[in-house]
Amino acid sequence: MRKSLKSTSPTLKHEKYLWGEGIRHIAGIDEVGKGAWAGPLTVVAVVIPQEKRIYKIRDSKLLRESEREALFPKVAEWCVTWAVGHATNHECDELGMSESQKLATKRAIEGLSFKPDHYLIDGKWDFIGHAVGTTNVTKIVKGDLKSLAIASASILAKVIRDRIMREYDFQYPYYKFANNKGYPSPQHIQALNEYGPCELHRQSWAFMDQLKSHGVTRMKRPNPQGTLFP
Repeated sequence: MRKSLKSTSPTLKHEKYLWGEGIRHIAGIDEVGKGAWAGPLTVVAVVIPQEKRIYKIRDSKLLRESEREALFPKVAEWCVTWAVGHATNHECDELGMSESQKLATKRAIEGLSFKPDHYLIDGKWDFIGHAVGTTNVTKIVKGDLKSLAIASASILAKVIRDRIMREYDFQYPYYKFANNKGYPSPQHIQALNEYGPCELHRQSWAFMDQLKSHGVTRMKRPNPQGTLFP
């Protein structure tokens, strides 16, 4: 392992506390793709075992692509159960990011082989409560750095979405999705200016305001917050 990563290991502090309280199945949840201009929003839910351990797990943002790919099969096999949920770029446009995150999370949780007893999520916002009807949620600021369960979910989510965007690169080569994964980059912005958006772009995003010369307009949602989860 690179020296720069040795002091950044997530712990089981929150998981052990909950296990000590008799809570057996704890799911870590993380998302990727929220800030992208193209492609899906991807959420992964994982339930990690209490006994068996796995090493070298870190927040996916700290790892190189090759390191995440190498860890992916190990993490996937190690988890008691895990599942992925997506919200398409069209759903992100129609519902808005908050509701899309709830939808992708709901799909991920429903894909697990059983319902967890508790959820660990990254950040200050509980995007699970309305989606699956539970209050058994612990919010952890910088959770992907601190919680082993959340960090594990972050690796699976990042690898899955990156693979999707690499596949789309063959279909839409101008935008260099294999390199930028749908996020803004100089090459991505240049391609948008030259060719306009493709079917994968989130057409309610602000960057669309700069592409009027291509005869396209920014999508406006009737309800900016979406209507899926009241």
